[in-house]
Amino acid sequence: MDGYKIITLCGSTRFRDEFIAEQKRLTLEGNIVISVGLFGHSGDDEVWDEGTKEMLDDMHLRKIDLADEIFVVNPGGYIGQSTAREIEYARKNNKPVKYLESP
Repeated sequence: MDGYKIITLCGSTRFRDEFIAEQKRLTLEGNIVISVGLFGHSGDDEVWDEGTKEMLDDMHLRKIDLADEIFVVNPGGYIGQSTAREIEYARKNNKPVKYLESP
C-alpha cells in the first residue's frame, strides 16, 4: 500500500483504552491500522445480539487477511481464547505477530 504497512490489532475487547492507545501510536508511526469495530467486553452490548459475535469474529479474520502483520494488545500478557485463535490463524497465513507484552 504505497509504503504503508497494514497492521490489524487483536486482543480482548476489555482493553478498550489500550486498543485506542496502540492504534494511535501505530498510526503516528506511519502504519495503516485496522482495529475492532465494537468493544463487547467494554460496554458495546450489540455484540451479544444473536449472530453478531459470530459475524464479528469472522470479519476479524478477514481483517487479518488484509494485514501485513498483527499486533496483539495483551496487557499483563493476557490472551483469551478468541485472541489465541486469531494468533493461530495469522501464523497459519504467514503473518508476523507482534505483542504489546511478551506472552
